[in-house]
Amino acid sequence: MAVAFVLLVIFGLMLFVYQVRLSEVAVVTFFGKVVRVKTDPGPGLRLPSPIERVFKLDQRIQNFEGRGKLEEIKLHDQSIILLSVYVGYRISDPTNFFTFFQNGSIAEAEKTLNEVVRSSKNEVAGRHDFSDFISADSQRVKFAAIEQEMLNEVQRRVNTNHYGVEIKFVQIQKIDLPESVTQNVFDRMKSEREYYITNVLSAGELQATQIKSEADGKAAKQLYDADAQAFTIRGEGEAQMMTSLAIMQQNPALATFEMQMDAMEQFLKKKATLVLDLSTSPLQWLRMDEPAKKDK
Repeated sequence: MAVAFVLLVIFGLMLFVYQVRLSEVAVVTFFGKVVRVKTDPGPGLRLPSPIERVFKLDQRIQNFEGRGKLEEIKLHDQSIILLSVYVGYRISDPTNFFTFFQNGSIAEAEKTLNEVVRSSKNEVAGRHDFSDFISADSQRVKFAAIEQEMLNEVQRRVNTNHYGVEIKFVQIQKIDLPESVTQNVFDRMKSEREYYITNVLSAGELQATQIKSEADGKAAKQLYDADAQAFTIRGEGEAQMMTSLAIMQQNPALATFEMQMDAMEQFLKKKATLVLDLSTSPLQWLRMDEPAKKDK
């Protein structure tokens, strides 16, 4: 009897009680019509099926890759690329979601969302040029801006149709090129790269020319200043020389004596042993036998 009672209690709980997990939301229907939604985790009460049925929906972010994967898209500049996107969404209104998609079918929801994403992707990409997706210059690539435009467009269409879902992100997953245009694209990228190289080289040569010109100008100015300074010093030296010469001409003997003394100073400036004829000027001044009489 105890076992039968326990089994009866368990069977009764299964008929009248349901459990909602933290990541779930429960939609309760009464003969197929939504009567209430339980969003808080924990147990809930219901009438036995088929009077009331409980459908549990996952509240976590779902994601899917657009069906058809890489798809040809014609861009604004008439170029062709292959593009696939990755989409994330979550159920924001369980009642609308359950009503719009049969019994809240995830498969039906993703099928509908895929068409919305596909048309939005084609529309947004068609407003951009090839260089916004693929370019030798990384500054011209606009992945982030294009993804934001796609997200805004998908959100607008989803909100208009009241699907009961919130689009969290739309990201470009892969970009490829048709085989027929791959070589043309590579040639175009090569031409762009050569153009940038030419510009860089031209700018470098111009800068080098300017630096060389400035250096030549500074060098010429320094040489001019040095020549002017040398000319001034030379003039001062010649003036002093003329003054000294005039003084020497007044007393030639004294001038000769001073020059001889200067020569002696140069001979005896360093420690050295000289073997010379004392009759050689100005060494006669080293003789002790009246050397000055000859000069008088």
